[in-house]
Amino acid sequence: MTEAPQPIERNGLDDLTRLIHLGLTVFGILALITGLWAGDYKRAHHFGFSVHKWLGLTLSFFMAWRIWHGFYGPRETRFSQWVPFTPERLKLAGEDCLSLLRLRLPERASHQGLAGVVQTFGLAVFAWMALTGSLMALWLTPGGKAGGVVHAIKEMHELGLWLLLAFLAIHVSAVILHALAGDNLWRKMFFLK
Repeated sequence: MTEAPQPIERNGLDDLTRLIHLGLTVFGILALITGLWAGDYKRAHHFGFSVHKWLGLTLSFFMAWRIWHGFYGPRETRFSQWVPFTPERLKLAGEDCLSLLRLRLPERASHQGLAGVVQTFGLAVFAWMALTGSLMALWLTPGGKAGGVVHAIKEMHELGLWLLLAFLAIHVSAVILHALAGDNLWRKMFFLK
């Protein structure tokens, strides 16, 4: 039987991890907003698409950095320490769901239990959007309609929008609940504390 990892301190995230999180947040939101105007890629003048493309590529840089950090960064940020791929970690997530049903917030270290499931989902969605967006940035020729493989990638990228909105709804709701309960970790994530 595998041994469960040692608990990780709740506020033990280093400045680099927080910077990567800030980059994902800022460029993710900007790319999400400018994505509303990216449909102008079909026109000769495609300012909305160009802005969305460059913000998305910057987000892809932060996503690649986060993936690298997840394998080679500090112990508390490594995927091996928190991604819920073991029965023990999934059990913690189940216990956290039961706590929420009892109207109590789970008290776990960062990224453990249900928080680990949510963060894994979020990183998977961000990686999906970064990959499909980067492929479109390379292969989509503005001024005409997307066809063939590029059209399929565009459709997959647009599907990711709904997954991203679902993640944001869950994540922001959790941050608000924790803040209302007096746990203002969000302030530390944005270098306000």
